Amino acid sequence: MNNILITGAASGIGAATARLFHRQGWQVGLVDINHQALAGLAAELDNVWHAELDVADPAAVKVALADFCALHGGQLRLLFNSAGVLQCGHFEQIELAEHARILQVNVQGVLNMTHAAFPYLKATAQAQVINMGSASGVYGVPHLASYSASKFAVRGLTEALDLEWAQHGIRVGDLMPPFVSTPMLTNQRFEAPVLRRLGVKLEADAVAQAAWQQAHSHVVHRPISWPFKLLYWSGQLTPAWLTRRIMAWLGRE
Repeated sequence: MNNILITGAASGIGAATARLFHRQGWQVGLVDINHQALAGLAAELDNVWHAELDVADPAAVKVALADFCALHGGQLRLLFNSAGVLQCGHFEQIELAEHARILQVNVQGVLNMTHAAFPYLKATAQAQVINMGSASGVYGVPHLASYSASKFAVRGLTEALDLEWAQHGIRVGDLMPPFVSTPMLTNQRFEAPVLRRLGVKLEADAVAQAAWQQAHSHVVHRPISWPFKLLYWSGQLTPAWLTRRIMAWLGRE
């Protein structure tokens, strides 16, 4: 039986992914810091297993993983590290504590979940980790400095672990969408110029579909949406100075 544990599952990409995998017959586990929204989604999905969790708390992460995997013979087919936070704005005008929280959730949270999941993944055939990457992890994005830095870290971790854990039969990859219409983005008080110029044209369901594809056809990095795919692959050949000029224009106020 295939099972998936999803962080940040109460809304946005996490919730869309939970609904999709549940429809496809997978055993779904949900964790999120927003207990009320999480409980509502769990009830919608026939009262699937769920737990309130701050992924930045390593002790709580171990408990949640042990509880979920105990229901499945100590196995975990897929961990989807979807939880993330974002704060748009001028770097110096954002409180240092908020920068730290972005790194705690987006980087330390992924480390906590992935590290604690290892024994369950190792015990499972065709086990995978899917990390929530971003187009912002390809080149630093103005007014999203800490978020961009966090996604660079996720990208590096993904590449390293996919190589390191191949000997254990565990594949690690990430999804790399451009901006997605989720509450995390639409509730921002500051509109970054890059958002205004590029627009927000991707829905959470499209990222959920990419997660489904990743679960059945592994790649290390999976760019999402044809415009970004073209930018991503052309960027492998584009000189660094040209990419920098493009990002400077996109971020200009």
